[in-house]
Amino acid sequence: MVIIKGIQKTSLIDYPGKISTIIFTGNCNMRCPFCQNPDLILNPGEMPDLDENKILNFLKKRKKWIDGVCITGGEPLIHGDILELIKKIKELNLLVKIDTNGLNPALLKKIIDAEIVDYIAMDIKSDKEHYDKASGIKIDIQKIEKSINLIKNSGIDYEFRSTIVPEFFDENIIENIGRWLKGSKRYALQQFRSSMPLLDKSFEGKKPYDKKVFEKFKGILEKYIEKIELRT
Repeated sequence: MVIIKGIQKTSLIDYPGKISTIIFTGNCNMRCPFCQNPDLILNPGEMPDLDENKILNFLKKRKKWIDGVCITGGEPLIHGDILELIKKIKELNLLVKIDTNGLNPALLKKIIDAEIVDYIAMDIKSDKEHYDKASGIKIDIQKIEKSINLIKNSGIDYEFRSTIVPEFFDENIIENIGRWLKGSKRYALQQFRSSMPLLDKSFEGKKPYDKKVFEKFKGILEKYIEKIELRT
């Protein structure tokens, strides 16, 4: 079974336009220094596993009040049996949104081909040149690019999104990302929150960009991408 470490009963923001329940899976194959779920990444063994059957029963009882389920992490696609969990949720006639970092395009393709997911959100950590530093590991950028193309051509509703950490984003980087994601449907720029525990404590308390910078980035990206959302 998928290692499930947490659940948020109700969210109005994690699945665009929908009321959702969020399921948090444990572990991740990246080490982004600005990650806001450090315990899921660094200490998953210290967090109790949640019973999958109990969660499915909870969702069955709650389906009158929610539209769907958002599966996030950690990184859900490091769990090979995530496919089976998604199928079980779909059997409850609930929508499914999955969040991913794009490092497992083979499993992502299986999920897309199975037609069991309704929305995909993929994190873009920075431009290609800075991806290793922003993700905290040595990246096979071809896997990231394959996932981007799979999502763009899937016919499924989707978004690419970035947490705008000043160290990994400036006007040149944003321009590079715009060219990289050219023709995409939606790209969301999310504010960096440094007031909470982060994976790399040296990022805690760092000053985020203000709204004027976000607006400038939006103007750059609108040359390349259909819709730009600012989540500040």
